[in-house]
This record gives sequence, structure tokens and C-alpha cells, in this order.
Amino acid sequence: MLGHVWYDGKIWNGYDADTTVEGLSKASVLPIAEKGVVGRGVLIDMAWYRGKDHLDKGETVDHEDLLAAAEKQGVTIQPHDVLLIRTGFTGYGYATTPEEFHEDVTEPGLTYSRELVERFQETESATLVTDTIVSEVTEEPETGVMLPLHCALLRHLGLVLSEVIWWDDLAEACARDNRWSFLYTAVPLKVAEGAGAPVNPIVIR
Repeated sequence: MLGHVWYDGKIWNGYDADTTVEGLSKASVLPIAEKGVVGRGVLIDMAWYRGKDHLDKGETVDHEDLLAAAEKQGVTIQPHDVLLIRTGFTGYGYATTPEEFHEDVTEPGLTYSRELVERFQETESATLVTDTIVSEVTEEPETGVMLPLHCALLRHLGLVLSEVIWWDDLAEACARDNRWSFLYTAVPLKVAEGAGAPVNPIVIR
């Protein structure tokens, strides 16, 4: 949730990082859980776009990739959409051995750029939902920085992340009838002062 990461002693909305000690007195998951998330969802299937079952370890996705994939799918990412990104990496984890999956593992995913962050700011996306553990590539290939998008999206923009969500079945249905947008709903568990909570999204197509 929004208090999950910080730097320079501040979390989202300028709250002091001390508010996260022994529970989040600010920016916890509870206010979101009390209302839930409902909106227009758009699935961007990056594995499908690149013609493979899953993205490779460390394979990156930038803002231009997202727009190109959306164009190929015939869908437009609109303001306030819930953006769903499928890499297929979770499915790969089930299909291979634990040893192979965890060997030199750098997850695929979004890669940091100012343009990508500004794109999220402009569209005011409600939530980013991915099928990987951290939403972004684990380590930036050019700089070696770990998880810079967590700081940019959570701390600066207040964009809620949902991760390790199974999108393979939804992707098959979307590809079958070439319809990539739908009603997205999700309600996390009500965990007081929680930094996060399990969620089981329901898509209505």
C-alpha cells in the first residue's frame, strides 16, 4: 500500500516514515479496503504482444511498449483506468522447477523512466495490477537501482499496486473475442494499520 516504501524519511503525501513503525497510522490498506476499487479495467498482455508465452527474466517494458501493445490489441488506455499488465511470468513459475525459476531471478516488468511516471500522472490511473511480485523489473539494467518505480509511483503519485495476480485465464478470454476492457472490482481484506492485504480481483466482461 501507500506506506509500503519511502525515502528521505517521507512516505506518500509527505507523512513521516515514523508513522509506519509497528503498523501504519497513515496510508494503510484499511481505507481502501473499506471502499474497494471499482473501475474500467484494461489488460495489456505484453507476452502476447511479443509473441511468447511469458517475458524472459529481466525483460523490460516501457511506456512506449504499453502504448504499442494497446494499439495492437485495439484498446485505448483512458484516464482513471485500472491498468492490468500480463507478463506470463507467474505461469512460467508454475510450468518450470523452483530451481530454474529462482536461479538468477530478475523479474520482468516495467522499467523506470520519467516519461512512464508522467504517463501515470497524466492518466491518474487508480491501480496498477500485475502478475509479478514487484510490478517492475527487479533491478534496472542500466543503473542497477532496485525498484525505483515503487518510490515514484507509491511515494509520489499515490498509485496503489496489486501484485502476483493470475491473468493467464483472463488473457485467453480477451484474446478469444478481442475485447480487452471490462469492469474491474477488487476489495482487499480489512487489515487495520496494514501495509498490504490479500485481494482477489473479479472482472466482469
